[in-house]
Amino acid sequence: MGALRRFTGFLALPLALLLFAQWPLRELIQAYSRQANDLAQILFALYMAVAVSAASAAGTHLAALHKGRSSAVSMPRWRRWALLLCVAPWALFLLWACAPMVFESVRHWEKFGETLTPGYFLVKLALVLLLLLVLAQALLQLVPRKEPRP
Repeated sequence: MGALRRFTGFLALPLALLLFAQWPLRELIQAYSRQANDLAQILFALYMAVAVSAASAAGTHLAALHKGRSSAVSMPRWRRWALLLCVAPWALFLLWACAPMVFESVRHWEKFGETLTPGYFLVKLALVLLLLLVLAQALLQLVPRKEPRP
């Protein structure tokens, strides 16, 4: 999962470039700004799907709700189980509820509505990726690990 997180972190640069390029494409070149937006939506969806579980693994997700950083290593065992009991039913329900929609989207290679550019199905697949990664992260936090050395 670490390699996936590192790879996905590099998506931030092309995403920023695509978002920045929309204005010159629209105003100066007068073409391809909507296609740049479509590609940026795909990159953003994939980036966020991985970023949520990466933030949880680093102990920085929803950091405003507690004092200090609590990584999975320093988190009490009861809290890890509570996390799983909160996250697992939600993730499994959403996987079950969105499965038909995502399956149909992939089956038809759904396109973006405004441009008819193929790839909208990737945004919906990113939802499945998000849910699977969040569920995996909650399960992995149950695995006992040694405290890192200072």
